Amino acid sequence: MIEIVKGTLEERIIKLLQKTYPITVKNIQDNLHLSENNVLRNLKKLQAKRIVVLEPLPGKIFVRLLRNDFSFVGKKRQRKFIKHHKEGKHKKPEDCEGMMYS
Repeated sequence: MIEIVKGTLEERIIKLLQKTYPITVKNIQDNLHLSENNVLRNLKKLQAKRIVVLEPLPGKIFVRLLRNDFSFVGKKRQRKFIKHHKEGKHKKPEDCEGMMYS
């Protein structure tokens, strides 16, 4: 089983390949709104890992997914810290001095 980190470009490419077949590098570039060089660089990395194969034809490069045993894993995200205030900590206007509270 191949573990792919969630939120990466690899994940986006693999999920697009799982949904759409046949697909060209140009289609991937248009769907993910990336440059051709960026897409080709990442596809070559995936090809080195033997996940995809690039099939060049005149004028087009088709991409074929070789494996389907993916596990998408991600980092645990810390939820936004919410600070809860206790009512006893706030000063009431009677306790404060100054022009604002007169």
